[in-house]
Amino acid sequence: MYFTELRFIAFFAIVWAIHWGLRSHGARKTWLLAASYAFYAGWDWRFLGLIVLSTVVDYAAGLMLGSERVSVAGRRAWLIASLAVNLGVLGLFKYFDFFVDSAAGLLTALGFQANQLTLELVLPVGISFYTFQTLSYTIDVYRGKLETCRNPRDFALFVAFFPQLVAGPIVRAADFLPQLKTQRRWNEPEYRALAYLFLAGFIKKACVADNLARFVDEVYSDPSRHDALTLAIGSFATYVQVYCDFSGYTDMALAAAGMLGYGLCINFDFPIFARSVTRFWGRWHISLGSWFRDYLYIPLGGSRHGEWRTRFNLLAVFLLCGLWHGANWTFIAFGGYVGLLLVVERLGAVRGWIERTPLGVLYNWAAIGVAMIYFRSSDIGAAHAYLTGVVAPAAEAARQVELWPWLTVLGVFLAAHWVCYRRIGFAAFERLPTWSRDLAFGAAIALALPWTAPTYQPFIYFQF
Repeated sequence: MYFTELRFIAFFAIVWAIHWGLRSHGARKTWLLAASYAFYAGWDWRFLGLIVLSTVVDYAAGLMLGSERVSVAGRRAWLIASLAVNLGVLGLFKYFDFFVDSAAGLLTALGFQANQLTLELVLPVGISFYTFQTLSYTIDVYRGKLETCRNPRDFALFVAFFPQLVAGPIVRAADFLPQLKTQRRWNEPEYRALAYLFLAGFIKKACVADNLARFVDEVYSDPSRHDALTLAIGSFATYVQVYCDFSGYTDMALAAAGMLGYGLCINFDFPIFARSVTRFWGRWHISLGSWFRDYLYIPLGGSRHGEWRTRFNLLAVFLLCGLWHGANWTFIAFGGYVGLLLVVERLGAVRGWIERTPLGVLYNWAAIGVAMIYFRSSDIGAAHAYLTGVVAPAAEAARQVELWPWLTVLGVFLAAHWVCYRRIGFAAFERLPTWSRDLAFGAAIALALPWTAPTYQPFIYFQF
C-alpha cells in the first residue's frame, strides 16, 4: 500500500475518522496501534512477528535498564541483549547472504573450494528503520537520558506508528513518547498546511521521481550504449529521483502523522542547493545522519582526539552508513566515497573556499552525482562501467535517448525547488483569502494528476 495509491487515501480516511471519533485517549492509541499493524500486515503479515519481537525485547530491556534494583553489570547485560537481538535479526535477514557470498568469493579467488550456504530470505520492509528506532530507545535509557516507558501500548505504538513505519524518518523515543502522554485535539492540526505538504510530497514522488525512473532505468540498463552527456545527465537525474522519491515519502508521512495530531522530525532541508558535501549530508536524511552521529560517531570519539582520529571516525561511520543502505558492495562504496569527500573537505580551507562560491552548488551536484552512480548500480562492475562511459565512452556509444524532455523535467523541478527554498511569494500567498488558497490548491491537484506516472513505483527506501 503506497502513499500515492487511492487505497491508502481510503485507508487513511477511515483511520482518521475513527481516530478523532473516539473520545478516549487510550482508545485512540489502541486504534492507531491496530491500524499500524494492519498497515504493515498489508505488506507481509508474516513479518509482524519481527516487529512484535523487537517491541517485547526492547520494552523489557527498558524496564530493566530503568530499575534501581538492577546492578551496573545487569544493566550492561540487558543493553547487550537488546543490541544482540535487534542487530542479530537485522543481520540475519539483510546481511547473511551478502557476507556468505562475499566470503565464498574471496575463498574461491584464493584457490579454495567454497560451498555457498545462502538462506535467500525476503527482506522485511522497513526493518532498518524500526530497528534503529528501538535501539535509540534502549541506548538512551541506558545512558540515563530518557525515562523508561512503562506503558506497553505506548511503546508498541512508538515502534509501529504507520506513517513512518516502513521508510522513516527514524523517530527518537524522546521526541515521540512524550506526545503519547497528552490527548490530541482534533482541531489542533493545521489541516490546510498539512494537505499542502501531502500534495507537495505526492508531486515529488508521483510526478517527478516516478517519471524520472523511466529515464534512469533506461540509462542504467546498459551504460555502454549511451554517450557521455546522457550518462552525466542520468547521474544527476538519479540524484533528483532519489531525493524526490524519499523526501516525497517523508512529506506525506509528516502530513499523515500531523493530521492524526502527532509530529515527526524533519528529514530533508533542501540539500539540492547545498554548497558542499558536508552541508549536503547535514541536510539529507537528517534522522539517519543524526542517529549515526549520536550513537556511533560521538562514542567513537568524534572530533575530540585529533585530526587523524576524526578522519578515521568519519570513514568508519560512513562505511557503516553505506552498509545500512543495503547488502551490496555498491552501498559500501557509496558510503566510503561520501566519507572520503567529507575528510577532504576538512583539509585546510577547502570547505570554506567551496562554500564561499556559488560554484559550490555545481561541485555538490557533480560529487553527489558520482555517489548516486554507486547507489543505483547493480554491482561495482556496473558502477565502474558507468563512470568509464562518462569519462571515456565506447566508440559505439551514441545518443539513444531524447534528452530535451528530461532536461525540461529537471529544469522545472529545480526552478520550483528554488522558489520553495527561497520562499519566493510565500508571504503574499499567505495573505490571500482562504477561498483563493483553496482554489489554488485544487488547481495544483488538477495540474498534477495528468503528470503522474502511468504505473506505481515502489519507494526506493522501502528496500532498506
